Amino acid sequence: MDTSTLDQLRIERTPVTSKNKLPWLVIGIILTVTIAGSTWWWLKTPAAIEIQSATAKIFESGAPATVLNASGYVTARRQATVSSKITGKVTEVLIEEGMKVEKNQILARLDDSNARADLLLSEARLRSVESARAETEALLTEARLAWQRAIDLRDKKLVSQAELDAARASRDSLQARLARQQADVVVAQRELDISQQRLDDTVIKAPFSGVVVAKNAQPGEMISPLSSGGFTRTGIGTLVDMSSLEIEVDVNEAYINRVSADQAAEATLDAYPQWQMPARVIAIIPTADRQLATVAVRIGFDQLDPRILPDMGVKVAFQQTRETSGPSSSIVVPENALRRDDGRDIVLVITDGRIERRAVSISQQIGSSIHLSAGLKQGEKVVIEGPPDLREGDVVVEAE
Repeated sequence: MDTSTLDQLRIERTPVTSKNKLPWLVIGIILTVTIAGSTWWWLKTPAAIEIQSATAKIFESGAPATVLNASGYVTARRQATVSSKITGKVTEVLIEEGMKVEKNQILARLDDSNARADLLLSEARLRSVESARAETEALLTEARLAWQRAIDLRDKKLVSQAELDAARASRDSLQARLARQQADVVVAQRELDISQQRLDDTVIKAPFSGVVVAKNAQPGEMISPLSSGGFTRTGIGTLVDMSSLEIEVDVNEAYINRVSADQAAEATLDAYPQWQMPARVIAIIPTADRQLATVAVRIGFDQLDPRILPDMGVKVAFQQTRETSGPSSSIVVPENALRRDDGRDIVLVITDGRIERRAVSISQQIGSSIHLSAGLKQGEKVVIEGPPDLREGDVVVEAE
C-alpha cells in the first residue's frame, strides 16, 4: 500500500486550549454569586408584622366629641294591647297589622245580644216607675184640694176634726209615696245608664291614635280583660303611638357621670349603619340595677322618621362640646394608640411600612379619644393593635 494514501486517512487532532472554557466559567461564577446574594438578602430581611392602625384626625374647638358609647333599643312611650272591659265573644275585627287608626275609632265588636236585652229591660223598668210617679202626682193633687176644702169647711164648722185629720193624712201619705217614686225613677235611670254602658263595652275603640303592630283575635274567639286560661284571648291587638318613639339604653354606673339631661347625642340604627340621627337625652332614670350595675337613660329623637320602628337595635354616642381656653384645634387618636416608654407618652407611627417611635403631649382625654397638643400630624397612621414588643424600624403590614 502506498504510504501517501495512509497519510491522507490520518485524523488531525488539535489540542483544546483553555480559552474555550473561560466564558462558561465566568457565567457560573456570576450565577453562584447572584443566588447566594439573593438567599442572604431574603434571610436577612425581617418578616412583616401584622398590626391594626388608625388615622390621626384633627379636632376643632367647639366641635362635638363623643364621651360615651352605649347600645339599646327603640321603645314606644305609648303602647297598649287593646282589650275589652267585659268577657265576650268576638263577632267582628276591623283591624290589620300596619293599619293606622285614629282615637276612638272602632277596632272590634263583641256579641251584644245580652246587653241589648238588658237595656230593653231597664228602659221598660224606667217607664214603669215614671208612670207610677205620674199617677201619684195626680192623686197628690186631689188630696191637696181635699185638704184645702176640709180646712174651709172646718172654719164653717161643717166637718169634724176627724175628717180634717183624714184629709191631711192622705195628703202626707201621697207626698211620701211621690218622694219614694221619684227616687225610684232616679234608680231606674242609673240602671238604664249601666245597661247602656254594658252595651257600649261590646264595642272596642282605639284609646289613642297610632299604628296596629299585632292582631291577636279573630271573630268567634272569646276575649276577656283577665287571663282565664284555655283559648280565651286577653286583647284584640297591640297599638303603638309612633310619635312617642324614643331610645332606652343601659349605661354602666361607672360612666353615668358622663351623661346629663338635655345632652346632645347621635343615634345610629343597626338596620341603617350609615344614617346618623341627632338626638338628645330626655331623662336619667333615678335608680340603678343592682345586678347589672347599670342606669337606664331615655333619649329622644330630634326628628322622627318612618324607618324608625319599635324594638330596633340602636347605638348611641353621647356627645360633649369642648369649651376650653386651650388651642383652637388638636390631634385626636384612639385611646389604645397611646403607649408608655420610660415614663413618657409615645405613639408608634407607621412611616413607609416601618415603625417610628414618636413622643407626644396629651392635652386631654374625652371618652375613648386622646387629644394631643404636639408630636403628631393630621393624616399620620398610628398603631392601635399589635405585638407589645414592637420596636422602632420593625416592618409592619396593616391587617385587612
